[in-house]
Amino acid sequence: MAQSKTRRFINDHQREFVKLFDAACQRHNRWSVFADFVHMAAIAISNTVDKVHAEEREKTYMQMAGQYNKKELECFARMLSEIVEGLEADPDQDLMGNLFMNLDLGNQYRGQFFTPYHVSRLMSEVSIAPDDLTARIEKQGWIAVNDCACGAGGLLIAFANVCMRNGVNFQKSVLFTAQDLDTTAACMCYLQLSLLGCPGYVCIANTLTNPCVCLDKRALIPAPKQDIWYTPLYFTTEWHYRRIWAQMDMLFESTGSTEKKELPPAPPVKPKKAKKPKVVEPPQETPEESKDESESVQVVLTETKTGQLTFF
Repeated sequence: MAQSKTRRFINDHQREFVKLFDAACQRHNRWSVFADFVHMAAIAISNTVDKVHAEEREKTYMQMAGQYNKKELECFARMLSEIVEGLEADPDQDLMGNLFMNLDLGNQYRGQFFTPYHVSRLMSEVSIAPDDLTARIEKQGWIAVNDCACGAGGLLIAFANVCMRNGVNFQKSVLFTAQDLDTTAACMCYLQLSLLGCPGYVCIANTLTNPCVCLDKRALIPAPKQDIWYTPLYFTTEWHYRRIWAQMDMLFESTGSTEKKELPPAPPVKPKKAKKPKVVEPPQETPEESKDESESVQVVLTETKTGQLTFF
């Protein structure tokens, strides 16, 4: 005998969201409605700041919207409003992940189970000491945090709230980076990070086979030709200048490497009888003279990408 599932809502916004969701599912599959809503909401936010991918994503948006009538699209708009108000009322929650599980979408369709938020909160609390967090930011200017299997973003949301409780302004001091193979889960994460004001981006790809690759050393600039979703605060002035500085660092490293490679080869040393004894049989010299001669020899070192000096 089938057992009815008891839904546990965190607040009235979740309860209202489910009513609107049920109304939008009269003619459609429940999983498809939820996936389309999340994807369309993510596109609506992304296209306000990311003009590089806007045209392609707008086409996807219109294709999805074409499957729904005016009343159903109005439900989508009101559903997004409930998400915005719910996170504003209580930012210390994984609202989308909780909705996903309460709607029984994970168990019935994809076998996905998002980590309960209280577990994510505990993991964030014990991951780093407050003093260490502050010390890292003071030393480096800012830090980056990554979840390579982000789901709906609960762990990153919990970390942002840990920062707030410890007096750290995560909007200025933390870069949030995430990745997930599932498009719906990644868009859920992107939606929540964007609405909570977390600067960063979400990469949609398999972390094991296609991990997110960045051009700089601190993950500020993802490499091109990846499915990247940038949050609105990633484009604020402060993070904008940090990306410029990262580009300048890469330019200086590239220029220095090129200059060393273009140095003309040293001319061949012609053997001279007068100087040969200095190499094979050094003449009697005072320690001061020997020291001066050794100091005049210049050794050209090259620098690796990680800043290490090497002879090769």
